[in-house]
Amino acid sequence: MNIFFEIHKDIPREGPGDNASTKKAFQSLEGLPKQPAILDIGCGPGMQTLKLARNTNGKIVALDMHQPFLDRLQQSVNDEKLSHKVEVMKGSMFSLEDYFKESSFDVIWSEGAIFIMGFEHGVNSWFPFVKKGGFIALSELTWLKPKRPKEINDFWAKNYPGMKTVEENLQLVENARYELIDHFTLPESSWWDHYYGPLEKRVAMLREEHKNSDEWQGKLDESLREIEMYRKYSEYYGYVFYIMQKI
Repeated sequence: MNIFFEIHKDIPREGPGDNASTKKAFQSLEGLPKQPAILDIGCGPGMQTLKLARNTNGKIVALDMHQPFLDRLQQSVNDEKLSHKVEVMKGSMFSLEDYFKESSFDVIWSEGAIFIMGFEHGVNSWFPFVKKGGFIALSELTWLKPKRPKEINDFWAKNYPGMKTVEENLQLVENARYELIDHFTLPESSWWDHYYGPLEKRVAMLREEHKNSDEWQGKLDESLREIEMYRKYSEYYGYVFYIMQKI
């Protein structure tokens, strides 16, 4: 994990996403109070946290387990003078009950992080912490086509066996007693501009820096293979935003 975090250090995001998609998803949340309580789960370095803070008068709790990400976000919050809107907090998405009372939030937000729990487990275990009529908005790695080439199917069967189709995830939303508000696929640019593009540059730098370490070279190869898989098979999978309301 130390090598993973070092590879991902200082890149803008920890997964595909972009400010336009964050704004689009947030604008679909109709009927929010003037100062909504928002929990951003698995916030990482917090690009989406900052975008939310600029688009709401509410208070955001940004939750993550990796302290260096939280430190980066806190510095950005300070630089943009948003400390009255954003509280940076270290904590686990698996145990929200340790930090929050039930029905604490008007919105639970999570971009590219629910895979850590799995989609079904996440939307069910977070349900109690959303107020009635509140929302969960999250992005999740999703199959876009029911049939895929063997190479990419095998790759994700190994790396994220819980990955589902859009239709399967929509059924899980319904089973978990939410009403679906919207869903949309993130553009391919959201993979490259703030994630894979910066990651490729960092891999190149680290490959030279650790040229005598077989362990490092193997981990760097894994990062590049993931990037090449998307470059080759992007029509078959993507990140999908799912916006749902607790009814």
